[in-house]
Amino acid sequence: MRSARGQVMWWRSLQDLIRRWFLKGGTAEIGWLAGRLGNAGERLAAKHLRSLGLRILFRSYRTPLGEIDLIARDGNTVVFVEVKTRRGTWTGPPADAVDDAKQKQLTRLALSFLKHYQLLNHRARFDVVAIVWPKENVAPQITYYRAAFEARGEGQMFS
Repeated sequence: MRSARGQVMWWRSLQDLIRRWFLKGGTAEIGWLAGRLGNAGERLAAKHLRSLGLRILFRSYRTPLGEIDLIARDGNTVVFVEVKTRRGTWTGPPADAVDDAKQKQLTRLALSFLKHYQLLNHRARFDVVAIVWPKENVAPQITYYRAAFEARGEGQMFS
């Protein structure tokens, strides 16, 4: 049986091991990985969508119900974009994280947005941008899924 001191030392050793694993060239990537990866992915996705002719209306649109990563306009269509950024694909492709529960949540958020801005008579669609970005100085791989899924759950939208 381990003592409390032994458990604390074991935990600190694990933390040190993780820190050393993320260190490269004397600079820690932990900060970049923790919060900035998702933010950087959203910026990159917005830039990619602009290059395809979409107009970005909102980034990180927050409501009490949740957040929509990007809201764009493609002609007369309102586009709700979920951005998934990962360092690798060992847990599966990033787009797989947009499961049924996430789709239902995005549908509720989108319906709320359309009601709030009186845009219920406009077409709407859900896109997904999946980004694999192994390191900050390595070019990311971007996969864009146009019309990735239909509205899910109660109160579905019409397109």
